[in-house]
Amino acid sequence: MPLWWPLLVASLLFAIGVYAVLVRRNAVLVLMGVELMLNAVNINLVAFDAHFRDALHGGQTFALFIIVIAAAEIGLALAIVLMVFRTHGHIDVDRLRSLADRDEVEEPIEVSPVMSR
Repeated sequence: MPLWWPLLVASLLFAIGVYAVLVRRNAVLVLMGVELMLNAVNINLVAFDAHFRDALHGGQTFALFIIVIAAAEIGLALAIVLMVFRTHGHIDVDRLRSLADRDEVEEPIEVSPVMSR
């Protein structure tokens, strides 16, 4: 199989992932876009590993590391999204950004005497 077939598939997957990250407002769909981009990178790594016939299979090894890191990332990100939904009642990314850009904090942070030492 020619090398450009997997590269074409990977570039299409990466483009779809970038579109999902830039256009979508739902945090879960943004995470799905990030996963698509990581899988496109995995396809490139495995395709180049097969094309160059690497004896150590470095591309496949890196792809496995990316899969493990992506699994940990999606687990942590979904936990954060769940907590945001429980506290705010929505997971709209634009509305969350407006919460972070506030100049004043509603409740002042109290410093306990034990922590001030």
